[in-house]
Amino acid sequence: MSQITSLEQLNELYDKPHPLALDKEINQLEQHAIRFIEHSPFALISTTDPRGFADISPRGGNPDFIKVLDNNTIAFADAGGNNRLDSLKNIIANAEIGVLLMIPGIGEVLRLKGTATLHTDNALLEQFTDNKTPKLVVKIHVNTLYFHCPRAIALAKIWHQDSHIDRAFLPSLLRIIQDQSNDTQTQPITG
Repeated sequence: MSQITSLEQLNELYDKPHPLALDKEINQLEQHAIRFIEHSPFALISTTDPRGFADISPRGGNPDFIKVLDNNTIAFADAGGNNRLDSLKNIIANAEIGVLLMIPGIGEVLRLKGTATLHTDNALLEQFTDNKTPKLVVKIHVNTLYFHCPRAIALAKIWHQDSHIDRAFLPSLLRIIQDQSNDTQTQPITG
């Protein structure tokens, strides 16, 4: 198999997209996107590290953990975790961000692209106080968005109970990290 190295080669493999697929990208939040965000308890955020590598991180909470501030702005509190702060550091280095929002049981996903900023002003922090005030809020200015078709979710059967895998094949996260940390020699994968 030969490597695809140009747009021309890539375009030869695929039909042109349907006009609706191109026209569905819009530049501000509207009623359907707002309702989707208000009901979404899970998102993946994509940032870029200072070396130019993409990084993806999950975020989640109650369905209102991401708030719509206006037709071009959403925000969410940093929930704290392992304190690596990869995504937050990436936002400081490069504000461009991608967000993929999901709702359990719904196949469509909402894709957003924009620029992110980090904020500590009290008025904004108070909007995200559940049990305690967060250290900061990530605010995203939305440049483009569109609803993505459910094909990948349907193929993966993510929301189908019968497709859930028994975790017995995989140790706990703590065990995985301990094993990886204790592995002093990197063994190449063959096969």
